[in-house]
Amino acid sequence: MPRMTGSRLFAEMLNGYGVTHVFFVPTILMDALAEMDDLGIRKILTHGEKAAAYMADGYARAANRPGVCMAQQIGASNLAAGLRDGYMAGSPLIALTGGPATAGRYRHAYQEVEDFTQFDAVTKLNLQLDDLARFPDLVRHLFRAATSGAPGPVHLRLRGSQGQGVEGEADLQPVVETQFARVPAFRPAPEMDRVRAAVGLLSRARKPIIVAGGGVVASQAQAELVELAEKLQVPVATSLTAKGAILDTHPLSVGVAGTYSRACANQAVSEADLVFFVGCHAGGQVTANWRIPAPGTAVIQLDIDAAQLGRNYPNAVSLLGDAKVALRQMCDAAERKEPESAKAWTGHVQQLVAGWRAKMEPMLASDASPMRPERICREVAQALPADGVLVSDTGHAGMWTGQLLDITRPGQRYIRCEGSLGWGFPGAMGVKCALPDRTVVCFTGDGGFYYHLPELETAARHGINLVVVVNNNGALNQEIPLVRAAYKEKRDDRSGELWRFQKDADLAKVAAALGCAAFRVERPGQLKDLLPRAFAMGKPVVLDCISDEQALAPTAWLPGK
Repeated sequence: MPRMTGSRLFAEMLNGYGVTHVFFVPTILMDALAEMDDLGIRKILTHGEKAAAYMADGYARAANRPGVCMAQQIGASNLAAGLRDGYMAGSPLIALTGGPATAGRYRHAYQEVEDFTQFDAVTKLNLQLDDLARFPDLVRHLFRAATSGAPGPVHLRLRGSQGQGVEGEADLQPVVETQFARVPAFRPAPEMDRVRAAVGLLSRARKPIIVAGGGVVASQAQAELVELAEKLQVPVATSLTAKGAILDTHPLSVGVAGTYSRACANQAVSEADLVFFVGCHAGGQVTANWRIPAPGTAVIQLDIDAAQLGRNYPNAVSLLGDAKVALRQMCDAAERKEPESAKAWTGHVQQLVAGWRAKMEPMLASDASPMRPERICREVAQALPADGVLVSDTGHAGMWTGQLLDITRPGQRYIRCEGSLGWGFPGAMGVKCALPDRTVVCFTGDGGFYYHLPELETAARHGINLVVVVNNNGALNQEIPLVRAAYKEKRDDRSGELWRFQKDADLAKVAAALGCAAFRVERPGQLKDLLPRAFAMGKPVVLDCISDEQALAPTAWLPGK
């Protein structure tokens, strides 16, 4: 067994697993970072631990391989907070942090806080390294756990506030299991009798619908999803995470369902007599808090995690397996249904979609100034290249883009924040690191953008050349209904303190000062010219789009409302 330092071992193992970038706040594993130079691994120094975690998360979701983030001991709590979004998304993240040296424990060592258990809630696996000899097998364990089954974040705490416990030399063997370098690591198949039962139910149902979730994207099962839908003439709704799994222009596509949704999608799911959840937890967001579909609706569920099957709705059939493999089995087992035989249902669903589009068209075409967010979404969608990637923040950004920004070409992708406002910009930087040759557009609001403004300098320093479209309404205006409810009938000028920002803050000037190209956009017609220019500039670009403060995204359609 060769003698080497733990620092060299770690660098060689990351390289062996195909890791191309690490995201970190110093001081952590400095010797290992130095060793990475001759292995071609790029070191992305960020201005905050949460941003480092978000970048690694965006990288992981875009590349379908583990993203690596690191922080010293005092930054561990911030890094743990940054893993929350990746945990909700099922993103394969590997986090490393420094920890207390053995001799200093329980003695008020500098910066010592017992933070290890903070990672329990946001990881699949939370480990400590006490003996350098265990470093190789624990690193392998991290990659196995992050990519196997339902993917998710993992964490390893090292000895020493800067992880310096691994800097010593020992008999270490850098063993790499390349199977665990990508997601999915395994593709289990469900039993064929369950597959046939599911296909039979879908074939016989009068009003079936598929609700596709993030598992379809993680499994790269989009083609199989569409093939099954076409073969059985079943309309398809998606979770926000799975937006783009079926093109928005496909005749069987009804859009995003749930809380950040198109009304037509919720209407279709609520009317269905059978709902097939594919790679979808059937959680609160995609079901509008379990109101769509209504309790009692027949449900089929396919998931790679057995614990999710029947968790939120009792299942008529449960399929345990990888989405791509299971959908392939279903496609092969299904007999093709003639479109005319399902026209009563598919035609009705298409009418729901057409009615929703007609209702939204005036705002999508609006020339108003300040701009309507709907029009910004249309301009971005029309400019997005055939292989472009749209990365969305949460809140209004997710509502606007999820509903109104059409994914129309097979090479395009949509990647969303799972719920941590501010994720969008650093997350999109990670996506661009993973996909350097593709156009990456981040859609965020000024409220989300403010979280990580210093990372504009990071983008400029490292040449992370994404385009950031800021829906700038000078406010957190999604809170307007909550503020009105809190103030009831009172008229108080101070209510704006709960949701308004400065109106004269110029985000374009901030971006320019930090080394990015930037434009203040006040009329929608400017975007048609600016977006293609921004894509071609070869540097990070911010488009600060001044929008209507009172423009609120449509809330979810619910039965009886």
